Amino acid sequence: MTIERLKGNLRLKILDLYKKSNAGHIGCSLSCIDLMIASVGYSKKETDTFILSKGHAAAALYVMLNHLGEISDKVLDTFYQDGTTLPAHPAPNKHRSIPFATGSLGHGLPIGTGIAHASKIAGKDATCFVLMSDGETNEGTTWEAAHYAVNNQLDNLIVMIDKNGLQGFGNTTDILGDSADANKWKAMGFETVELDGHDIENINTQIAKFKNLKNGLPKVIIGNTIKGKGVSYMENKMEWHYLPMNEEQYEIAKNDVNKTYLS
Repeated sequence: MTIERLKGNLRLKILDLYKKSNAGHIGCSLSCIDLMIASVGYSKKETDTFILSKGHAAAALYVMLNHLGEISDKVLDTFYQDGTTLPAHPAPNKHRSIPFATGSLGHGLPIGTGIAHASKIAGKDATCFVLMSDGETNEGTTWEAAHYAVNNQLDNLIVMIDKNGLQGFGNTTDILGDSADANKWKAMGFETVELDGHDIENINTQIAKFKNLKNGLPKVIIGNTIKGKGVSYMENKMEWHYLPMNEEQYEIAKNDVNKTYLS
């Protein structure tokens, strides 16, 4: 399967899950799915760990794990239902690749630094990936964990920031400023790169470079993304952080994805 077809197929699965459950958080799942394809789909080894810190984008993680065969179609179809192992935010101890509950923003990076540090102490060749939102970088725990990562030379930690410019109450720059700014992370002591968060081949290349760069610095990839990427009426619209789709909107969304990625 080509990368473009994979982008399209996973977006269609995300839309299907949200339509069946009549739920929101669609835009944020569509903005981060390409970062997830690059990290979980192509770059993650069996010994690596992936933490979805922006847990409200759980559907993106679920369809990725379904593509990899870890979550069956039958289980995926239970998304958001009573008794499911696939709730609106990831729950722990249900699936091998979901080791921690996330969704309360600011927790993923502290967990990830602990995992990366433990791997260092144990002498393991293992990378910890943490996928965060740009709004989440407002959290104080994020900066405390970042200091910890630098001080302990966690060069096996790769932070990925889904920088779509929007958070729960508006533009990120209008709320607490741009805390996902590359210069801030570089000044903190991170090996830093900023790139197109939808260019999977380039993301893959950068991850490979970071994995091989044993320089004592934690790493951060700031991916410039578009909230609602692939669906014309959702792109760069804050309301699609929250809204469910009606039937007409669902059909338009599917047509947009098919036209962009699968035609």
